[in-house]
Amino acid sequence: MLFNSFEYLIFLPTVFILYWFVCNRNLKWQNFLLLVVSYFFYGLWDWRFLSLIIFSSFIDYFCGLAIEKAKEKTIKKRWLTLSMIVNLGFLGVFKYYNFFASEFAAAWATIGIEVNTFTLDIILPVGISFYTFQTMSYTIDVYRKQLKPTKDIIAFFAFVSFFPQLVAGPIERATNLLPQFHTKRIFDYKKATDGLRQILWGLFKKIVIADNCAIIVNQVFDNHADYNASTLVIAAIFFAFQIYGDFSGYSDIAIGTSRLFGFNLMQNFAFPYFSRDIAEFWRRWHISLSTWFRDYLYIPIGGSKGGTAMKIRNTFIIFLVSGFWHGANWTFIIWGGLNALYFLPLLLRNKNRSNLDVAAQGQVLINAKEAFQIIFTFSITVIAWVFFRAETVTDALNYLKGMVSKSLTAWPAVDIKPFAFITILVVVEWLQRHKQHGLELNIDRIKKVYRWSIYLFLIILIFWFGADKQEFIYFQF
Repeated sequence: MLFNSFEYLIFLPTVFILYWFVCNRNLKWQNFLLLVVSYFFYGLWDWRFLSLIIFSSFIDYFCGLAIEKAKEKTIKKRWLTLSMIVNLGFLGVFKYYNFFASEFAAAWATIGIEVNTFTLDIILPVGISFYTFQTMSYTIDVYRKQLKPTKDIIAFFAFVSFFPQLVAGPIERATNLLPQFHTKRIFDYKKATDGLRQILWGLFKKIVIADNCAIIVNQVFDNHADYNASTLVIAAIFFAFQIYGDFSGYSDIAIGTSRLFGFNLMQNFAFPYFSRDIAEFWRRWHISLSTWFRDYLYIPIGGSKGGTAMKIRNTFIIFLVSGFWHGANWTFIIWGGLNALYFLPLLLRNKNRSNLDVAAQGQVLINAKEAFQIIFTFSITVIAWVFFRAETVTDALNYLKGMVSKSLTAWPAVDIKPFAFITILVVVEWLQRHKQHGLELNIDRIKKVYRWSIYLFLIILIFWFGADKQEFIYFQF
């Protein structure tokens, strides 16, 4: 079920009514309702893959209890290892097996030896990269004694399958989300209305920005040899806004939906295209994944401690693994490696934490230095996005080569209408960059007529300029 579908428009208010008006007196019944509707929500894609979520939930639930019960550290580590093997095993089979099988055969072929390998004729379960990381955070935190394991199996299963963020995040930590399933939720009107505004802003980003950009991006990237340089540049920029509008739009809808039910999810995007260097970009882009890798991989292997060689090694590990998490393709690995190269000069000069506040702090206008930094960071990010979007490394290299040809000054051969929508996005988010989302408003200071004018304007844009319904990009990850 897509957030931008008529079915969801019926599903959400139905669940809301049942949650607050039928099950509101009993926390366990609320949790049970969320579990049932989450399984229903996910099962509409393919009910067979529900077995993976259920099995993973069972394993991590019992592993958490076993880790707590075990007296010896070696026994605790065995239960943690079991949890890791199951979760990473699912990813390995469904997401990476065919990649490694084909690469293994290709490696032998380079020396003239033909190796017959078999591949699996299976589809990638939606959201598997997200919910497996979420459940692993639970067992790891229990092992580290940062979290007590829960004995409430309904609450735990609901935590794993919570429908707003089940298929594309944010990847919530058990330390943040799980305790909320044990706490009585009381309806908060201000929180709920802010959630609705965040949903509206997310729909605008997805339907108006991302889906309109997608039409041109798909057309140009699939036939890049037929277009001039200026068109390739425009399409690359459009993809940058497509993936941002698509993924951050999903996160906004997920976070806003959660607030309707009394839950607080972490901010997943903090206006990343206003970053002044690549380190700041990665503190603001897909925050739930970046911080997951930081806490569960980067820091355990040494982080930025040690000598220069170790810093370089750890930086490449974290970015290459992040790239590989996105997909079993060399394009994603190169995308990760390219971001590592961007990041290294900052790390080696101890400049990777130079920009911790927002750009033009406390001001509306930006100075020339920060404007240049933002444009430069966005430009190198767009170059990296070409590898992310391309089907093959060769396609990406040819696309980049085409971007710098003599036809750069020619008029683009595609509709540039999305720039009008992008301008609205950039202006609004620049003015709101100190806040949690683009439509976070102080209702006590803005007259009702102005607020509703904004809502109506966005609704008109969504219905009038919304493109053909597209799936969310991150469903494939």
